[in-house]
Amino acid sequence: MDASRERLQRLLEPVHDRAVAFARSVCRSTADGDDLFQEALLRAIEKIDALREDRAFRVWLYRVIISLHRSRYRRAFWRRLLPLTGDLEADAPSAEETLGAASRARLALSELPHDQREAIVLYEIEEWKVEEIAELLDVSVSAIKSRLARGRERLRTIYARRFGVALAPTPALIPGETR
Repeated sequence: MDASRERLQRLLEPVHDRAVAFARSVCRSTADGDDLFQEALLRAIEKIDALREDRAFRVWLYRVIISLHRSRYRRAFWRRLLPLTGDLEADAPSAEETLGAASRARLALSELPHDQREAIVLYEIEEWKVEEIAELLDVSVSAIKSRLARGRERLRTIYARRFGVALAPTPALIPGETR
């Protein structure tokens, strides 16, 4: 194993599980998330020598994942315009009726625009600070707060519409509060 791969393995080990979970959370399915993470690892192996400081690895890896996700999202836009084939059985229970809480959350997250989904997952699930997310996504702190607020509101609407569940409003961030 060469030095670059050894370095990547050493840096990846402490963040691996969280990074996989993040990739799965921003995608529309676990399989897509796993594919995204594998693609990010391939990119990371190619680019690891460009990483100057080891302590910046987590943010760097998440940027790789987000960059690849956005590229996939742009490509997927055109695929969504194509009609679906196949008929659903009328008497079969809907997918929502058979989903558990985690699956409902994943389904609801998949309906959010990618920028809101990324902000929600990083803040609520990955527990990043607003400033860290803003730096990672290269946007302002106020843009992240806006994405969080809009994403939460959309999630409440999605839960009410799809699952008949009313979610309590999430308190807004107090100005100056980061977590």
